[in-house]
Amino acid sequence: MSLFILDTDTLSLLERGHVKVSERVLSQSPGEIAISVISVEEQLSGWYTLLRSVTSPQRLAHAYQRLAETVRFLGGFQIVPLSEVAIAEFEQLKRQKLCVRGMDLKIAAIAMTSNATVVTRNIRDFGCVPGLAVADWSR
Repeated sequence: MSLFILDTDTLSLLERGHVKVSERVLSQSPGEIAISVISVEEQLSGWYTLLRSVTSPQRLAHAYQRLAETVRFLGGFQIVPLSEVAIAEFEQLKRQKLCVRGMDLKIAAIAMTSNATVVTRNIRDFGCVPGLAVADWSR
C-alpha cells in the first residue's frame, strides 16, 4: 500500500473542491491518504493570524466559523507526526542547503521517513530534495 501525504497547497485545493485533486483523493483507499502535522500547523496558523487582526464582529464570527470548519476537515485525515527520526532527517536536509523553505523541508523529512509521496503543486521546490517522491494531482 502506498502512502500519499498531501502538502498544504493540495490540501487547500481539496478543501475548496478542486475536481482533479478530489477525484485522485477519492480513488485512493482511505489509509493511503494522510497529511503532515506541519500542514495542520500551517492551516491553523493562518486562521489564528486572521483572528488576531479582525475588528468587525461579522468578520470575526465568520473567521471563527471557518476555523471550526477547518478543524473538522483536518480531523478527517490521518496526521503524520514530526517524529524524532523525521527531525534528524530534516536536520540532514537543512545541512544540504537546498534552498527549500523550512516547513517544506519538514514535510519532506516526514514523507521520506514514512516512505511516502508528497502530493503538491510545488514540484519545483520539493523536487530539489534528493530521494523524495513527489506528485502533482492538480493537473
